[in-house]
Amino acid sequence: MISTTESTVETIEWTREGVVMIDQTRLPRETVFVTCRNYGEVADAIRNMVIRGAPAIGVAAAMGVALGALQSNHLDADVPVICETLARTRPTAVNLFWAIERMKQVYASVRHLAPEEIRARLVAEAKKIREEDIAINEAIGRNGAPLVPDGKTVLTHCNAGALATAGFGTALGVIRAAVGMGKNIDVFADETRPFLQGARLTAWELQRDGISTTLITDNMAGHFLKSGRIGCVVVGADRIAANGDVANKIGTYGVAVLAKENNVPFYVAAPLSTLDLTLASGEEIPIEERAAREVTHVQGVPVAPEGIAVANPAFDVTPNRYVSAIITERGIARAPYGESLRSLFHGIL
Repeated sequence: MISTTESTVETIEWTREGVVMIDQTRLPRETVFVTCRNYGEVADAIRNMVIRGAPAIGVAAAMGVALGALQSNHLDADVPVICETLARTRPTAVNLFWAIERMKQVYASVRHLAPEEIRARLVAEAKKIREEDIAINEAIGRNGAPLVPDGKTVLTHCNAGALATAGFGTALGVIRAAVGMGKNIDVFADETRPFLQGARLTAWELQRDGISTTLITDNMAGHFLKSGRIGCVVVGADRIAANGDVANKIGTYGVAVLAKENNVPFYVAAPLSTLDLTLASGEEIPIEERAAREVTHVQGVPVAPEGIAVANPAFDVTPNRYVSAIITERGIARAPYGESLRSLFHGIL
């Protein structure tokens, strides 16, 4: 994996040298891009959160499959191994598995062709997934922008922006689209412990866009939700069950409860690929447990006693009763979610 420092920011792209992605572990101190030259390096980048965010992970996985196929001399034997390696990187974000399954289906449909043609088709599909993701995010933004109250503050948690996708973002896409409509809004960004995606990534993105942003610690959210200043909460998602329960970055559940208590709408912005209609409820969503060091250290500096026991679930599940609406590229779903979410797939399933 090769690192370079550049000025142009693209979350992830396909190049002749390999899969190039911005190293999100090094933001905002420095803007560094890494080039993954084989599918194993793509898997490592996903696992180590060099790239993160459910839609971006999906794009990376698709490109990892294509990259692995390009370097394989035994496609039938290697493609299943490549897909399984990528699937083992992170368990919660369903977009990862959605993208891998899509690449498997393409492979199955073209495996009778010459190897070079198979590889070309897989590369084309991975590129297509990236371009589709950007268009989907823009559609989510258009659908969600009318829900954002003019003259108010929007609270967001974690990073569901361009960095979490192929471009534009889901939750931040809604905010960007609202600003594009001419709405006078500003943003409160939760810092999002322990990995600080809000402090490091959301604040960095919105500051670059010139959108007025205030960084707050996670335990300040209740104070500001009670103040009347916040007009709505907009977050992304890593997996949404058929009943509308939402898995998102740890801390989201608490924000949702506080929003409901203070009569502030709580919106989830996510593509249809984040919906997992095979799961009846959020109780079935696997929750990733990450390393203790993420909690005991901040940017490499220890902040806790050595040897202390640590729990570090990366996600929590917000029950559907706290979700005001789910914004997708095909429209807005509201309760009862068992009906409204499935209806968004009309003509697809």
